Amino acid sequence: MSIDRAGNDVLVTDPESATRSLLEVTDLRVYFASARQRVHAVNGLSYRLQAGRMLAIVGESGSGKSVSARALLGLLPHTAQVSGSVRFDGTELVGLPEREMRRRRGADIAMVFQDPARSLNPTMRIGTQITEAVRAHSDLDRNAARDRAVELLRLVRLAAPQRRFFEYPHQLSGGMRQRVMIAIALAASPRLLVADEATTALDVTTQAQIMELLLELQQRLGMAVIMITHDLGLAASYAQDVIVMYAGRAVEYAQASTLFTRVRMPYTRALLGALPQLEREPHTLLPVIPGQPPDLSALPAGCPFRPRCDAASDDCATAPPFAEHEPGHWWACWHPAEETSQDGASR
Repeated sequence: MSIDRAGNDVLVTDPESATRSLLEVTDLRVYFASARQRVHAVNGLSYRLQAGRMLAIVGESGSGKSVSARALLGLLPHTAQVSGSVRFDGTELVGLPEREMRRRRGADIAMVFQDPARSLNPTMRIGTQITEAVRAHSDLDRNAARDRAVELLRLVRLAAPQRRFFEYPHQLSGGMRQRVMIAIALAASPRLLVADEATTALDVTTQAQIMELLLELQQRLGMAVIMITHDLGLAASYAQDVIVMYAGRAVEYAQASTLFTRVRMPYTRALLGALPQLEREPHTLLPVIPGQPPDLSALPAGCPFRPRCDAASDDCATAPPFAEHEPGHWWACWHPAEETSQDGASR
């Protein structure tokens, strides 16, 4: 973590390479306004991501992780108001004209969405959809674009790519459709790939296959990857760095190897405690985090996790700073855990 000239906290995956960061997000804020209320979905998120790194952003539904990812590409509805800074390779994306943003989507930053069945056009053949993505960002003629589409299907390890080229989405399994979505995202060789809950709708075996594919492609193509997920197991297995979000804010950050062995934030500890464990007795209920996430249109004063935290005290009526308390390990809590076991339990 570093502090920029404006005094904002900025997460850095490799502090010594901060000036060479591919993506720099500073004090990103997103709210949705209506006639009755204003919903603050993202509240001052900052981080930097170096090329070739995989960053996981984790948290419960409603924590702001997907909204923050869509804000990178300008994919939010017209009711969204975005402020702060998103610099990609030195170019400011916030406020960029839509025509310029469309040129950068896919070419610089691409996204793989959660549900491929909803993202793919059911009336068009797979190959046609990939070919369109290729031609949108290149000068290839139709035949060359079709050859490139087949290469992409082969790249994502889809069996019999020349045959799949002529099939429709309903003829493919969920895992195969997600591979097609990855192929479309890679059509213009982006430098940053955002995977927004890309494996949530898949079974465990297929989920592992897709994640192994993303990891292989990242290493092979040198892409940076942002993985949006609520699954801490996936983050621990594949990401190099992890941001934990709650109520639109980063509440803990560290390299994955550090965060999952030395959890400090009670919210992160509670998320880990709710994961299935082999050591637990069969047919026992999983622990749950009591209460509900806060109303983002009326955030409570102080620490937003206070009403659900078993370590809360009067000190928590004041919001704790998000600061680097240990080298490379940042958190926002007045009562961090002193030591954490592998199952996430505080000792």
